[in-house]
Amino acid sequence: MKALEDKIRAEGQVRPGHILKVDSFLNHQMDIAFINEIGKEFHRLFSDRPVTKILTVEASGIGIACITAQYFEVPVVFAKKAQSLNLDGSLYTAKVQSYTHNRVYDVILSKKYLTADDHVLIIDDFLANGCAVAGLLEIIEEAGAKVEGVGIVIEKGFQSGGKEIRARGIDLKSLAIIKSMTDTEIEFEEQP
Repeated sequence: MKALEDKIRAEGQVRPGHILKVDSFLNHQMDIAFINEIGKEFHRLFSDRPVTKILTVEASGIGIACITAQYFEVPVVFAKKAQSLNLDGSLYTAKVQSYTHNRVYDVILSKKYLTADDHVLIIDDFLANGCAVAGLLEIIEEAGAKVEGVGIVIEKGFQSGGKEIRARGIDLKSLAIIKSMTDTEIEFEEQP
């Protein structure tokens, strides 16, 4: 998505450890008009799939998933990173390591919101090592639901996550794939 690549070049900041900050428009302050275009693009890419639910992980993926879901006219469900008093009943759980927070979370999802009848599209903001997506895939498998695809806004193509997910036969589509990053330059992979 050329507009996304241009926005990353204009507003993104590279930090030590291959961290890309895009918090001015994607995952802290959200440029809703721009994210609306992202949602339309995910719908275009996966519109041939019988999606019944969109799944993401708390917190940065939620806004993107919600805007995308309006085009599919389906609910969004998200795995929480902490047990809360209002989360009751049977739960799916998976361990997820956050690349940017360097921490392992137990993500949880109520079994009443994901069943074997569901056809799931995973939507998230970033893909680096693929741990969040792997955790969501584990939950989907435990539920007996069907994975229809994975939509990622920004993939760090120089890290292993995308390759590992694609090797599993999962239809992964990323709107921008970063080939390399330095303090002064971001190079993107050519998109088909």
